[in-house]
Amino acid sequence: MSASSDRASADQAQASTYRVVTVTGQRQFALVERERHEPSPGQVRIRVEACGICHTDVLAVEGLRPDPSTPIVPGHEIIGVIEALGDGVDPAWRAGDRVGVGFLGGQDNTCHACRRGDFVNCSDQPQTGTGVDGGYAEVAYARATGLVRIPPGLDPFAGAPLLCAGLTMYKALISASARPGSLVAVQGIGGLGHLGIQYARALGHRVVAITRGAAKAGLAAELGAHDYIDSTRTDPGAALRRLGGAAVIVATAASGASMSPLVRGLDRRGELVVVGAAPDPIQVSTSDLIFGEHVVRGSLTGTAIENEDNLRFVLDHGIRSSNEVFPLSEAPKAYERMINGDARFRIVLDPRK
Repeated sequence: MSASSDRASADQAQASTYRVVTVTGQRQFALVERERHEPSPGQVRIRVEACGICHTDVLAVEGLRPDPSTPIVPGHEIIGVIEALGDGVDPAWRAGDRVGVGFLGGQDNTCHACRRGDFVNCSDQPQTGTGVDGGYAEVAYARATGLVRIPPGLDPFAGAPLLCAGLTMYKALISASARPGSLVAVQGIGGLGHLGIQYARALGHRVVAITRGAAKAGLAAELGAHDYIDSTRTDPGAALRRLGGAAVIVATAASGASMSPLVRGLDRRGELVVVGAAPDPIQVSTSDLIFGEHVVRGSLTGTAIENEDNLRFVLDHGIRSSNEVFPLSEAPKAYERMINGDARFRIVLDPRK
């Protein structure tokens, strides 16, 4: 970061107010000022350096929440610096620490799921940017249990999308029962898929990219794919069977219909792992599940400590998110670019502008 940027950040940290982008109803954005306040017990206050725009932001921006009339700040791919700590925060965290916050805003450590160690499914966990205010802002507040320690050397604009999109693909792949060298397919080469191909290659798999049309074949190869399937020219399940069958298929497309034929491309005991949220159902015949003992399951995300593992893995293996950066003041324009599928492939907001 340049000296001028450091001075701008210092001035921002001293200000009594900060800018946020709120949304009400459906796509009713507003850039407003709020007063800085001390964090609540168990929370920290973060000076935001970067915040990614994710497809899940539709829950806030399109009014898909219990009370869309209440303003909320979207955004759950946050990297910033701790400014202040509330009472009861673990002393491992200090002002000046660079931290991240993802979609899951920190487990409560007391519910039934937490007592079983299942922090992802905590029943009292804030959903950042959807249930509680997120990172389309100069300042954000977060539970300390949800903080991700950002490793040195990770640029905030490069790293922000990895806190959600990256973690989603990382967790989907490492939780699957596929040994290195297995055939692993990634359906879709977009915000999730372009990262998934890189993760799968870094994990030592034989990677197949599946998407519509031939236009992205060269890009898939650059990202690390060994094979490419154009689903407009051939049945992707049959094509995977000709390659020997996939141990894992990670489906990222927002279309259940496009995922349905993939099950037939699984090898024995293979898994179709769904990470792309689609409005239509996946249709699977019982015989396609029974014969070969195939599995279809969803994968949400990971815990804060798994996100730290993810970021170290990214740095060790040179995985990169392809990002466009927009000023905070242009958040509505940036969101439109994301939701229309025009971004290549992720968008990050710069709160300094």
